[in-house]
Amino acid sequence: MHKTGSQILIDALKKQKVEYVFGLPGGVVIPLFDTLFDESDIKFILTRHEQAAGHAADGYARATGKVGVCIVTSGPGATNLTTAIATAYMDSIPMVAITGQVKTHLIGSDAFQEADVTGITRPISKHNYLVKDIKELGRIVKEAFYIASTGRPGPVVIDLPVDVTTDTWDGDTPDKINLPGYKPSYEGNVRQIKMAAEAINRSKRPVIYAGGGVISSNSSKQLIELAEKANLPVNTTLLALGVFPENNEKALGMLGMHGTVPANYAVHESDLLIAIGARFDVRITG
Repeated sequence: MHKTGSQILIDALKKQKVEYVFGLPGGVVIPLFDTLFDESDIKFILTRHEQAAGHAADGYARATGKVGVCIVTSGPGATNLTTAIATAYMDSIPMVAITGQVKTHLIGSDAFQEADVTGITRPISKHNYLVKDIKELGRIVKEAFYIASTGRPGPVVIDLPVDVTTDTWDGDTPDKINLPGYKPSYEGNVRQIKMAAEAINRSKRPVIYAGGGVISSNSSKQLIELAEKANLPVNTTLLALGVFPENNEKALGMLGMHGTVPANYAVHESDLLIAIGARFDVRITG
């Protein structure tokens, strides 16, 4: 059965169990929205600005742990999305941003509402794609969700030319993902873990510095166990607030520029800083 690129995309989103999509229509994504209009399994949330669509998808991902999805049009629609993509990238939030693009043969010609979306978003996304062949679309969507949600999460951008959405194909999307250059590691190095444990036991003033990675990895329970077992005071970043009970005597609150006095003094005077799911942001180290 021949399917349009739009149908292949929507089917791929359904296979990823996407329930909500945020966005704003525009010229080159009209074929996609025509298909989405007839789809009852995916609810579309209309925003008044593309940046709001990106932030909504980001917020949805933070609240649910699922991959947030947004769809916007080409040119100004895509460039309006960059702030939201950058936010998701800096905070390691799983998101797939689908941007419309001019027809493939017009790319690079300064066509109406054309922008180099892959070039613009490369520094602020975990990965990005420019789809030039309908045969690659299903695979790319599958890979995008896998990359966005595994390892250290982050936003993935799919730039989709309008002729790819209207083209037809009767092939199948591969069931397995093959990404030789992307193999996230989930197992700790035993030798390094032993060295860390020895460092904690030797230290006189160790302090835990917990970040948003504790939330994205659902590791609050393990953090509490570590703090209790080793009798370690706990500081949290803004993104990690809530991972450690604030009424626990070991909780020092948020550290950094807008943090508490005890948290900042504890870090300043510590002889060992144990960073868990944190990236040493300048608001902390500065």
